[in-house]
Amino acid sequence: MSGTALTLGTLPGGLIALPGVYRPQADTRLLAHALAQEDVGPGTEVLEIGTGTGALALDAARRRARVTAVDVSWPAVLTARLNALRQRLPVRVVHGDFAARSAGRRFDLVVSNPPYVPAPDVLLPSRGPERAWDAGPDGRGVIDRICESAPALLRPGGVLLLVHSRMCGVQETVDRLTGAGMAADVTARASVPWGPVLCSRRSWLARVGLAAEAEEREELVVIRAR
Repeated sequence: MSGTALTLGTLPGGLIALPGVYRPQADTRLLAHALAQEDVGPGTEVLEIGTGTGALALDAARRRARVTAVDVSWPAVLTARLNALRQRLPVRVVHGDFAARSAGRRFDLVVSNPPYVPAPDVLLPSRGPERAWDAGPDGRGVIDRICESAPALLRPGGVLLLVHSRMCGVQETVDRLTGAGMAADVTARASVPWGPVLCSRRSWLARVGLAAEAEEREELVVIRAR
């Protein structure tokens, strides 16, 4: 076979990841724990926004939910499709903007680990692995859109599970969801060491007041809205 071979990284749980695809980390695990607490079973309609490797979508599919997973990254879409195929789980994985690809549909559960890392650039990246984490100067470039769209995405009694960093403004997320008519609370927290991306932005984060110069740990939260 001619051409350049792609290197597939093997992850815990038998998942694979094409180059440039966000690999499950502490935020994924925290959200997976929250997902495990939800009443998911046959017939539950689930939407995952920003699926990456498909780890969370596959968790829901194992519980026989009907799962749609969406991502703006083609490598992520292909990765999630490969993982679903390898694990013989029925997940519909689509490429594009979540609002456009879910228009006219409602779900029992929406799950998202969106980009939330504050970045100096106002414009969100349109290509490259940074699309999985860079989210504008306040880290809310995607979070705010999810908060705005959530009521229209959910059926009556439906649930949104959203994970992000404290740097993005936890109370702002709760307030936005509450203002949209939802009951929202922080249901899980975790403190994790700063990763390479945050470390590379330490001076800028301190300068704009998002973190202390000596800060070394990041608080992650899961917000549940109904």
